[in-house]
Amino acid sequence: MNPFDDNPQPPSHIESGDQPITQESPSATPLEDSRENLSSRIVVHQSEEQPGRPAAPELPSAEPPPPLAPPPAPPPPSFLPEDLRISWSWVHLTLFAFFAIGSIIAIQVALVIYYAAGRHLSQKELEELFTSRPEVAVGSNVLWFFLIFLFLYVTLAVLRDRPFWPTLGWKKLGLSASAPSNPWAYFGGGIALAIMVAIVSSRIKTPDHLPIQDLFKNRTGAMLLMAMAVLVAPLVEETVFRGYLYPLFASTTSRIASGFGADPAVAISTGTTVGIVVTGILFGFLHGAQLGWTWGLVAMLSTVGIIFTFARARAGTVVASFLLHLGYNSMIAVSAIVSTKGFTVMPPHP
Repeated sequence: MNPFDDNPQPPSHIESGDQPITQESPSATPLEDSRENLSSRIVVHQSEEQPGRPAAPELPSAEPPPPLAPPPAPPPPSFLPEDLRISWSWVHLTLFAFFAIGSIIAIQVALVIYYAAGRHLSQKELEELFTSRPEVAVGSNVLWFFLIFLFLYVTLAVLRDRPFWPTLGWKKLGLSASAPSNPWAYFGGGIALAIMVAIVSSRIKTPDHLPIQDLFKNRTGAMLLMAMAVLVAPLVEETVFRGYLYPLFASTTSRIASGFGADPAVAISTGTTVGIVVTGILFGFLHGAQLGWTWGLVAMLSTVGIIFTFARARAGTVVASFLLHLGYNSMIAVSAIVSTKGFTVMPPHP
């Protein structure tokens, strides 16, 4: 096409009805985008940052994190059997002893103050206060047992959030294959043991009068004593001696033997034997005052305590020694009822 033609023709690619293409300004960008599209296409490297722009945040490294350290190995399990793994120590036993002694003294002082209010009691009258009044003697013992139970419950169960009875060895029978699982076997064994002790005790020379016989002055005292012996004493004494003291003595001796190089089986056997003997002897000494410290009777009752503890150690539960103790005391109570014709004919008292 000649630019000087009088009748120029439009370009062939422009169709009729299309808008003519206007000539753009020389200063306009040929492919102008919106600000958002333009900013999304701009990548500013750290070395090319402009002075007026804030620094772009650093992205986390794509490198994998270093491997975590392996968790610490669990401590090796104790060589002691589960029955001897206890949560209390000798410090707790010391506190228990102070509490037991202090509580019985406090009970006796409170009773003396109560009965001596407004009048002066002689030394002999003070002694007779706990012998001539069986309800005072039995009642003070029951209160003392309750306080001991309360101490053990608070310090071993409440403060440590542990179950009370299983913690102190009260578990079901049948845990040990080497011990009977029938409860009547232990109850009957206690009855047989009481008969044997009665036969042997009859051959031991005893004083004409024992302190425990003071409670048989009248029917009320005898009935209260037998009720406590059957309903209260086995529960409390087995919990304290076979549930609390025995595992402490046995576990401590086992650790000492192991520290001297004994094989675990030998250490456990040694600790168990020492625990059985020491617990049984302490059981006999607990009743020494009631027996007038007649050493033949104390030795006999210590032997009974050793048998009780042996049953508890063999069966792995305090239930075994409790049933033995219950059968033993029940036989004594039945014998007392029969010999006194229902506590109607009391034995002569000096």
